[in-house]
Amino acid sequence: MQSARVVLNRLVRVEPGEGAALAWSFAYFFCLLCGYYVLRPLRDEMGVQSGVENLPGLFTATFVAMLATVPLFGWAAAKLTRARLLPWVYLFFLANLGVFYILFRGGADAVVARVFFVWVSVFNLFVVSVFWSFMADIFSPEQAKRLFGVVSAGGTCGALTGPTLTAVLAAPRGTAHQLLVSCAFLLAALACIGALLRWARARSAGEPVQREIMIGGTTWSGVAAVARSPYLLGIVAYVLLYTVLLGLAYFDTVRLIAQSYPDSAERTALFARVDLAVNVLTLLGQTFIVAKLVEKLGVGVALAVLPALALAGFATIGALPILAVLIVFQIVRRAADYAIARPAREMLFTVLDRDEKYKSKNFIDTVVFRGGDAASGWTHAALSKLGLGLSGIAFAAIPGVLAWLAVGLFLGRRYARSSAPQKV
Repeated sequence: MQSARVVLNRLVRVEPGEGAALAWSFAYFFCLLCGYYVLRPLRDEMGVQSGVENLPGLFTATFVAMLATVPLFGWAAAKLTRARLLPWVYLFFLANLGVFYILFRGGADAVVARVFFVWVSVFNLFVVSVFWSFMADIFSPEQAKRLFGVVSAGGTCGALTGPTLTAVLAAPRGTAHQLLVSCAFLLAALACIGALLRWARARSAGEPVQREIMIGGTTWSGVAAVARSPYLLGIVAYVLLYTVLLGLAYFDTVRLIAQSYPDSAERTALFARVDLAVNVLTLLGQTFIVAKLVEKLGVGVALAVLPALALAGFATIGALPILAVLIVFQIVRRAADYAIARPAREMLFTVLDRDEKYKSKNFIDTVVFRGGDAASGWTHAALSKLGLGLSGIAFAAIPGVLAWLAVGLFLGRRYARSSAPQKV
């Protein structure tokens, strides 16, 4: 135990009293992403079965579903305490998984496949957004710089375990049983939430801060806060540019995979291998790079890493437009996102008030994110109609990538000037 603590302290500086919260946060994110990654290969296969030409429509449907869901979350966040809001979010999605279990047991037709694709896309963003809202709420900006890399690594370990379970269980047990495995991990995540809430209450004992009052505000107060804050609008711009630009490469990757791998099992196996490669690289980055990078060079540099890699990637795809290059690009850019850019984006929210941490963040992570996905589909279709092929679309993305890089540096400067959790 002592040797493990020494190794951990060499990787990340853990102050007294933080160890338990870090361990529970790591376990929470592990369970969450393990449960999701059990479902992800199945979601990707449902997308292919629905027809690659229908993917833009599925992203649009996901965006519409987000528009319907976010007001409900805003209303619940305004009425419930944090201790009640978090469990109810996960219980809601557990109930949904139960319904899909029944449907898949009866055989999934094209309609069920499309609904499942949309639902998993909503589920993933929603539960992860709530997780990071909670992390931004219980950890200070200084703690976030030191600890969010390790917390993120918990999710990566879960993301490594999930595809392994899918590969082992999919053939002998069938698709429906993957949903039950996902349910088990969501229930374990609920136990971690309870432990972290108890830690937060113990830490605040004796302080004149009421930790479990209602989050407050109104149903739409998080959206209104985005509209009047240059800082939050900058985060919106960063997320939109990220989703629109990288979505262009995603559509072409899926199209070429469908053409090159006609067998469903081969496609599912390829998606799982890509996930495995991404998560191995991500774990290395979260463990050895992100905390030191942020502490030494700042959040702005961490936010700039992903667009800088995208710039090189699109230039390479433009010069060499083949499936192998696209797959390598997807692996590298996803690993850089999860290992470096995502923890840095979550740090941005630690300087906001609680209403913004939960509601504004949820709006950005869901509606804005999936709106960017939908816009990416429309953009790809428009560029294709103009006669641009894979190479032309890659070169057309480069000006947007430069703007994305500039936004990341802007957000880093604004964050550096915010020394306490307050509205910016």
